Amino acid sequence: MRGFFNGLPETLHAAFVVVTHLSPGRESLLPEVLARLTPLTVEVAVDDVLVRPDHVYVMPPGSTIGIRGGRLSVRPLGSEGRETKPIDIFLTALAQDQGECAAGVILSGGDGDGAIGIKVIKEHGGLTLAQTADDSGPETPSMPLSAMRTGFIDFGEPAERMGDRIAAYTFEGGARGSDARTAPAEQDIDADMLMKSYAILRRQVGHDFSGYKPSTFVRRLQRRIGVSGASGPVEYLKLLHADPSEVGALFRDLLIGVTNFFRDQAAFESLALQVIPKLFEGRTDRDVIRIWVPACSTGEEVYSLAILLREHMEMLETAPRVQIFATDIDDRSLTVARIGRYPMGYLESVSPERIARHFVIDGESAVIGRAVRDICTFAPHSVLRDPPFSRLDLVSCRNLLIYLGAEAQQHLMPILHYALRPRGYLFIGMAENVTRFEDLFDTVDKRHRIFQARDTIPPVRLPAMAGLDAPPFAGAGQQRRRNATAHTALRHAVEAQMLSEFTPPHAVVTRTGEAVHYSSRIGDHLEVAPGQPTRELAAMARKGLRLELRTALREAIEGNKRVVRSGLSAERPDGRVQTISLVINPLHTQIEKEPLFLVVFNEAAAPIEKERQQALEANERDAVIQRLERELGNTRERLQSVVEEYETSLEELKSSNEELYSVNEEMQAANEELEASKEETQSLNEELHTVNAELASKIEALDQMNEDQALLFEGIDLASVLLTPDLRIRMFTNAAAQIFGLQPSDVGRSLRNFSAPIPLTWLRDEIQIVLAENRLSERIIEGVDGARYQVRLTVSTRRGSKMPGVIASFTDLSKSV
Repeated sequence: MRGFFNGLPETLHAAFVVVTHLSPGRESLLPEVLARLTPLTVEVAVDDVLVRPDHVYVMPPGSTIGIRGGRLSVRPLGSEGRETKPIDIFLTALAQDQGECAAGVILSGGDGDGAIGIKVIKEHGGLTLAQTADDSGPETPSMPLSAMRTGFIDFGEPAERMGDRIAAYTFEGGARGSDARTAPAEQDIDADMLMKSYAILRRQVGHDFSGYKPSTFVRRLQRRIGVSGASGPVEYLKLLHADPSEVGALFRDLLIGVTNFFRDQAAFESLALQVIPKLFEGRTDRDVIRIWVPACSTGEEVYSLAILLREHMEMLETAPRVQIFATDIDDRSLTVARIGRYPMGYLESVSPERIARHFVIDGESAVIGRAVRDICTFAPHSVLRDPPFSRLDLVSCRNLLIYLGAEAQQHLMPILHYALRPRGYLFIGMAENVTRFEDLFDTVDKRHRIFQARDTIPPVRLPAMAGLDAPPFAGAGQQRRRNATAHTALRHAVEAQMLSEFTPPHAVVTRTGEAVHYSSRIGDHLEVAPGQPTRELAAMARKGLRLELRTALREAIEGNKRVVRSGLSAERPDGRVQTISLVINPLHTQIEKEPLFLVVFNEAAAPIEKERQQALEANERDAVIQRLERELGNTRERLQSVVEEYETSLEELKSSNEELYSVNEEMQAANEELEASKEETQSLNEELHTVNAELASKIEALDQMNEDQALLFEGIDLASVLLTPDLRIRMFTNAAAQIFGLQPSDVGRSLRNFSAPIPLTWLRDEIQIVLAENRLSERIIEGVDGARYQVRLTVSTRRGSKMPGVIASFTDLSKSV
């Protein structure tokens, strides 16, 4: 900690600095800290003592520190007692009150406290730092490591270098407070600077941010200027050209979004009551419910939806399959989402019942259960650049629209409508709305932003893989949209005429052979069948086509494959004969889950007169007879050679059969050897069972010995502590716990970190002497307030032990008098 404050400049403009959980004896740092800070509203908290420059205020027990209006505030905890995560609580309050002016520093600490607070500070645009290892620390790295694993740390630095980072961020434009000198930087970020930044991001990361709200982009750009230490926008633009890692850092800052499990919990409850049951209505176990979550970030919202769906599926006897497609343009966020491992602090809004049902606790982390994770698929995807998913039942696009400009929203909302099935559902953030798209969506729950797609087909321009130097929104306007609409109408008209005049006649049939669609000119190949009206395509086919069409349809439907019949002759209504070929293809589009097939009548040649056709057929018949006679003679010759080859093969088969008999005998011998090996394995297994039983009895004896040892320790009214040569605690009695205030979790910590009624500075040197000379040591130590203890040191190391230790026994002589 001293290194951190030594790294601060002589004066630092700050709202306040809070230091909690100082070790005993470290209070001497406070005057030095206060002297280095500008006396604005500086307050330093040491456990239950609040130190100000002008006086000392003793906080009442059971209180915690928060922030209100730029000042520290004290609030009672109530019945819950001491906060388990005070750093997270304080940093969260700091971020919510100070926004981009907040800076969170995580130094040495023994748990994961601070990781959630760092996340909140980064989401609000503040600066985050964590201590990395050097010669002076951190002594306990758990807290800084937990913070860095979140991915929200701007700088991992030794404590001595953090002051320079904070000062550079404060004075060079990172924090936009009243005292921060950022006005020049804001004025210098003009439209040309933005366009160049867009172009750099498109070239190096492949994503276009020109549709971002300019105010949001400028704010994130200003933050990176301050964090990188650049003197201004011009120098930062040069840094972007020269350093690809800074482009990646800017890209990740632009993608930071506020996300959490069941964020806006009332909205998720409304979704569970009003939408999710309707998604399962009328669905069987062969159906699939498709859901898309664009801009999914690290996956908390995706898994929240998956939990709601799993809970509803568990109430059904037979449930359809569920697929959740979660996409984002940030590969690092997708990696976190795929792993599904989150710190326990991330689950504050998840009930204990849901944690027990859907998570697996692993230390200080929680892992998403496999049943929930298996229905989620994570993939990189840009909602503005890549083609969307389709036939979706629900799209959850929360807190993405607030980062997009009006033109990007105008482009995105029809795409989301296109992706949904008719009457599919749209779930957006509490700060978003579809007011300008009321022709596309009906309102289901206005308060919680749940909408339903109308059964309309608006003109929609799907995203295409455009060149990186041609952003889809730069310079676009109303005239371009009007031109696009006019071009779409022209294209549809041209395509309709081409289909009518030049496309071969075709029809669409179901798997029962009934026609559901006819093209133009289909009447040349169909006729009304006598008797009861029917839509069966094969029954309406003209003479010459009926049998072949029925056979080809059956083959295509049963095999779900493409079937072709060529060289078919059919009589047209005008008496001429037409040579055609039938092509039957399965269609990917379905109607109410029923497969469809496309039947195409390809006209192979121009129709000819019937008499000419008959003459041609007679000539062809004579030629066919002559050809068949020649083929019959050739076939006889081939048959004779096949018979001779068959006899030769029969002889070879007999010899092969004899070889198989010999191989069979060898296999039987090998089988007998395997039986013998099996008996040996069984014997070995019995020996292992015997050894296992002996080992179990020894473990039971060891457990009994440990239990007896624990009972003996509880019954001994002697304050004894088993220490390592560097004073780290290995074991202690209840009496010693009362003297030093020890807890079971303190095993492994240094005894010097705990308050004692007597000084212990001599103890380490005395232990070294006792271990070296292997003797007993006793002395009487006097402490403050009349405390007087007899301290006895005994070597606890057995011969050959690799862990030397000393038993320190403390006897309170003031009580025995």
